Amino acid sequence: MENWLMNDYPVSYWMSGFFFPQGFMTGVLQTHSRKYKTAVDKLSFKFKILNPNKDLMSSPPVDGVYIYGLYVDGGRWDESHNTIADQFPGELFSKMPAIHFIPAEGYVTSEDDYRCPVYKTSVRAGVLSTTGQSTNFILHVDIPSKNERPEFWTLRGTALLCQLDT
Repeated sequence: MENWLMNDYPVSYWMSGFFFPQGFMTGVLQTHSRKYKTAVDKLSFKFKILNPNKDLMSSPPVDGVYIYGLYVDGGRWDESHNTIADQFPGELFSKMPAIHFIPAEGYVTSEDDYRCPVYKTSVRAGVLSTTGQSTNFILHVDIPSKNERPEFWTLRGTALLCQLDT
């Protein structure tokens, strides 16, 4: 924390380590808003799933943040085809590569992308807190779905999780 305060932003952030990740995500949008003098309420995130073999995270991105530490429930990330895919037999959860959260004005999800919900825990329920935010749901991450329609993953209940029960 002291290094973050005194020197520079960290290269990447472990989302599971935040008590209130929704607040952090709002802060990322606010930082972008101030940097480019645009209205924060016109911003949303677009996403780039990073390839661990090609995308080196040696310094913070110019815009947005790198997030790591998420797990896929009900699917897996296929690095070779850059798409969400079926789980391997006997695999309940798989590790998701780091994701670049990029603030963008007027971003619209592609109809080929799955709007994957991100939860703090595998319990797919939460209560609304005094901030109006769910105590469990964080946000949606758009994940490319090249082999199946996005509805396939919705019916399967595919989600990203910050922590596992096991």
